[in-house]
Amino acid sequence: MRGRVEYMKYTSVFDIIGPAMIGPSSSHTAGAAKIGLMARKIFNGQPRHIEVVFYRSFAKTYKGHGTDLALIGGLLGYGVNSPHLVQAAEHAAKLGLNIAITTSEEDVTHPNTVKITMANKNHRLTVVGISPGGGRAEIISINDFNIKISADNNFLIIFHFDRHGVIASAAKLLASEGINIGYMEVARKSRGSEALMTIETDQVIPERITKELKKIPHVTNVVVHNK
Repeated sequence: MRGRVEYMKYTSVFDIIGPAMIGPSSSHTAGAAKIGLMARKIFNGQPRHIEVVFYRSFAKTYKGHGTDLALIGGLLGYGVNSPHLVQAAEHAAKLGLNIAITTSEEDVTHPNTVKITMANKNHRLTVVGISPGGGRAEIISINDFNIKISADNNFLIIFHFDRHGVIASAAKLLASEGINIGYMEVARKSRGSEALMTIETDQVIPERITKELKKIPHVTNVVVHNK
């Protein structure tokens, strides 16, 4: 089902997220803003074209809760406490961003699910995020790679090709810097093809580690998130 974009009017950021961001609506606001922020980070910049599909509870209530504004604010780089969230749609329009919001009746596992496809001239990427409650947010898919990363953890996303030694080199580099891996997952489309490595760490990941990871042969991009 496709819907026309209509933004609700709010007078304060607290109209949509509340000062404490707790309670049942936080999954529709703070959680959505965090999904937008993570999606922007994974895209590695400001997408010019954004397609948003809301599912289940998000699809039914996004206008009333301001989920669309929170999500767009995150995609613009606004944090969950930013006073600019309520003007996110206006700011996106001034920037000339092309944003299409639709809803889907497709059955998905989690009630608060959103798919975001982002693109600019040379780059296109799709992520699927969920808001499990309490203002938390997770990304569960990147370009059809099934993953699980949370905004509440430090994590690395390493885009690479499925080649011998890439995983070992990344793990060895982190170990040499005293960074402990709490959780690690690797997925590939097929043997020798595109692959995706997600690593949650106990420690903050310094920028210099990101630069070193990008030097590993067959690594195409690295995204770092520190909670």
